[in-house]
Amino acid sequence: MNKIVTLDEFIIQNQEMHQDAGGHLTRLLRDIGIAGKIINREVNKAGLVNILGIDGSANISGDEVQKLDVFSNEKMIECLRSGGQCCGIASEELDEFIRFTNKQSMNSDYIVVMDPLDGSSNIDVNVSVGTIFGIYKRKSKAGTKLKADDFLQKGTDLVASGYVLYGTSTILVYTTGNGVNGFTLDPTIGEFCLSHPDIKIPQRGNYYSVNQGYYLKFDVEMRRFIDECSDMNLRLRYIGSMVSDIHRIMFQGGIFLYPNTRKYPEGKLRLLYECNPMSMIVEQAGGKAMNCRLERILDLPVSHVHQRSTIAIGSPDMVDEMKTFVQRYSAVPV
Repeated sequence: MNKIVTLDEFIIQNQEMHQDAGGHLTRLLRDIGIAGKIINREVNKAGLVNILGIDGSANISGDEVQKLDVFSNEKMIECLRSGGQCCGIASEELDEFIRFTNKQSMNSDYIVVMDPLDGSSNIDVNVSVGTIFGIYKRKSKAGTKLKADDFLQKGTDLVASGYVLYGTSTILVYTTGNGVNGFTLDPTIGEFCLSHPDIKIPQRGNYYSVNQGYYLKFDVEMRRFIDECSDMNLRLRYIGSMVSDIHRIMFQGGIFLYPNTRKYPEGKLRLLYECNPMSMIVEQAGGKAMNCRLERILDLPVSHVHQRSTIAIGSPDMVDEMKTFVQRYSAVPV
């Protein structure tokens, strides 16, 4: 019988990979794991406690805020503030970043960026949703007042990234830059247990994931690539939750596309909260991630906490094929 390795045990065992972390990163990852358990509990009983549906407000990006978005955002903030291992957070659901002003938090070197509940509009129909997070080291000196510039860092500066998928089982996947590992929540003991060690994305797959309802609003080069995917008899799968769609690709291969449209010429997904963390995970698993201008996502400069981006992410061979179509058909040289 194989020994069960819990998330806490795994994080502690691998702490020596970050000699300068002093245990703070270890405890921060554990705090995020606790928040994931709490959100999972509420997601699974959402229909029983009247937190399904729309809250009635809109976030900074103009999306309708779901009740579970609000709950998940509050619980993530609560766990991270009380844990004292990060000095502030930026969230897709908030207009501005939040500073934690207690002494322990202010002396921390880390900040967290997050999409607390990706794909939350799927909750009402019992479809998978997820939490995305990224961890950076602050630029400003520990103990001083956190600045907006601390959050405006490239994806290459990420210390760790991860996501929690709330589906038929609850899985936490994360990387600290030394490979990707997945942990499944065992509800009988209340612990995330190592279930998918050293995840490697296939070189290619039989799936493509895109909101094909916007096909006519995409640029010609993206339409040509989607036509090619269809002609090759690839299977279209699109859930509407980035976490869910990319989680499938992590194990079965494929490509996830979120191109620009006429309404969103710069793309719709948030660079800081969605594209950068997921790109770090996919690259660490052997995949690729770039925008529709063929720039590596993790190299993109960040000028605003709610900056948007296009993205093509997944199996390396398929991302390269998308790149070929953009170079061949784009009306603008790339």
